[in-house]
Amino acid sequence: MEKELNFTDILTNAFSLGIKNLASVIGCLILWILTIWIPYVNVGTTIAIVTLPAAISKGKAINPLEIFDKSNYKFMGEFFLASGLRGLIISFAAIFLIIPAIVMNIAYTLTILLVVDKGKGAADALKISNRATFGHKWTIFFWMLFFGIVLFAIPYYILNWIWTPLAVIWMIVISVVALGGKAYIYGKLTEDIPDEA
Repeated sequence: MEKELNFTDILTNAFSLGIKNLASVIGCLILWILTIWIPYVNVGTTIAIVTLPAAISKGKAINPLEIFDKSNYKFMGEFFLASGLRGLIISFAAIFLIIPAIVMNIAYTLTILLVVDKGKGAADALKISNRATFGHKWTIFFWMLFFGIVLFAIPYYILNWIWTPLAVIWMIVISVVALGGKAYIYGKLTEDIPDEA
């Protein structure tokens, strides 16, 4: 059965999921910043921060202290491998002008979430992400474009011109909305993908 992913649902859910988790995400980011000087601990907290959309997609309340969960270290090798492969593929695609790199970025946007949330290996996560986003790339692209220009850049520069602290507040709120959008896309496109045993 073909999954339906439309722009309006992404926009609505991005705001509802993002605002619902605003305080928790800010707590996670503060704890992550506090651990930035502790190299090994920071790897685990960085994995937790990068994969927040997977936790948000499940609709559960996020506890900021979960970024210290030891299970994040279990995926360290696959996390780095998947990140490296994804970056390498996108960089290689950029050689053929920018459009293939944009397409590959969208195709592999779920890779890291699949590694940590579903326990997939790096190569499997890349394949699954590509398959899951197939037929939905235009919708995801327009969401990313709309978010980047209409929700982020234009309001940020207008608010920065009016009063800089207001622009900073908007940047924080809209960043959480971006997480909500990614969480909705991830949840919708991977709901039937089983976890690895």
